[in-house]
Amino acid sequence: MNVFSHPDFDDHEKVLFGSDPASGLKAIIAVHNTNRGPALGGCRMWPYNNDNEAMRDVLRLSRGMTYKSALANLPLGGGKAVIIGNPREQKTPELLRAMGRLIESVSGHYITAEDSGTSVPDLKIMAEETSYVAGIHEKHCLDGQLRSGDPSPSTAYGVFVGLKSAVQYRLGTNDLSGLKVAVQGVGNVGFRLAKHLKEAGAELWVTDIYDDMVKRCVNELGATAVSSDEIFGLDVDVFAPCAMGSILNNHTIEQLKAKVIAGAANNQLENDAIHGEALRNKGILYAPDYAINSGGIIDVCYERLGNDDPDALNQHIESVHDTLMEIFSRSDSEQQSTHIIADAVARERFANPRNIHQAA
Repeated sequence: MNVFSHPDFDDHEKVLFGSDPASGLKAIIAVHNTNRGPALGGCRMWPYNNDNEAMRDVLRLSRGMTYKSALANLPLGGGKAVIIGNPREQKTPELLRAMGRLIESVSGHYITAEDSGTSVPDLKIMAEETSYVAGIHEKHCLDGQLRSGDPSPSTAYGVFVGLKSAVQYRLGTNDLSGLKVAVQGVGNVGFRLAKHLKEAGAELWVTDIYDDMVKRCVNELGATAVSSDEIFGLDVDVFAPCAMGSILNNHTIEQLKAKVIAGAANNQLENDAIHGEALRNKGILYAPDYAINSGGIIDVCYERLGNDDPDALNQHIESVHDTLMEIFSRSDSEQQSTHIIADAVARERFANPRNIHQAA
C-alpha cells in the first residue's frame, strides 16, 4: 500500500501501522497536522472490507480533525486511529491494551478519544498502557450532576444547535415543531440528536445497521423505522447523516428531497469537489460535517485542559451557530459551496495559529 500517492494523503505528518499477532490488533494511526497543538481524534473500530478502505478512512478522518479543531478555535491538531475489526465480535481487553501501547509509541503527538466502535470503558483499558487518552473522566453538567467522560452528548448537542441554525437559514424558522427529519444512524450521537429533536417537536424517521438501535428510537421516541435504502428519498425537511462517511454521492443526492443536510457523520461527501457543488446546484443547504459536529472535540479539549466549567463548555459548543452562519452567508455572497468556504476558514486558522482559544 503506497501512502504518499494515496488520493487522500494530504501532507500528513505521520502515518503509523500497528500489528499485534497475540491480540489480533491491526490498526493505523494518522497524524495530519500539529500546527495548533497535539493531534487529538477518536479511535474507531470498524469491520473494513479491505486495508485500502481503512487507509482512506483514517487519512480523511485525521484531516477532518485538523479542520474541525481549527474551526472550533481549539489548541489542537488533527489525528485519528482505526482498528480493523468487528467491535461486537473481535474487541478484547488484550486488543485494547495493544492499541494503548501503539498510541504510547507516538509519544504524545496523537491523543486518542472515543469514536464509532469504541467506548469510555474501552478507552480506560487503553489508558492502562498510555497516558495519551482523553474523554474518560467524569464531568459536571449544568444541573450540577456528574456525567461520564463520553463526549457524545456534547457532539449531539452541537449538531442539534447546528441543525437549528441551518433550518433557520434555509427554511426561515426557529421553530422545530412539526419539522420532518430523517436520521441515518442512531448510535450514541444519532440517538441523542434524535432525542433533542423529539423534545423540540420534530417528527422522526430513522435507520441503522443494528435493529436494536432502531427499535429503541421507535419505542422511546415514537420514530418511524425505514430501511437503509429508503432513508435518502423521504419527503422530509432535513436529512441528518449520523453514521459512516461518503454517503452523499451521485446515487443518493439524486434521491434527496430534503432542503437541509445537517448531521454528525464525518466525511459525508464522497467527493468534495463534485458532491458539494451538486448539493448547492440542487438548492440543498449542507452544513459541513466538521463544522457542525465539533461539540465532542470541544468537550474532550476542555477535559484535557482541566476546565470543568459546564457553562463555558456549553457556550463554546453553541458557537457552532455563529460559525455556520458565517459559512452560509459567505457561501451565498461568494457563490461557492459551503464546504469550500469552511475549508478556507479552517486553513486560515491552522496555517497561522494565532489567538487560539485556550478553553480556560
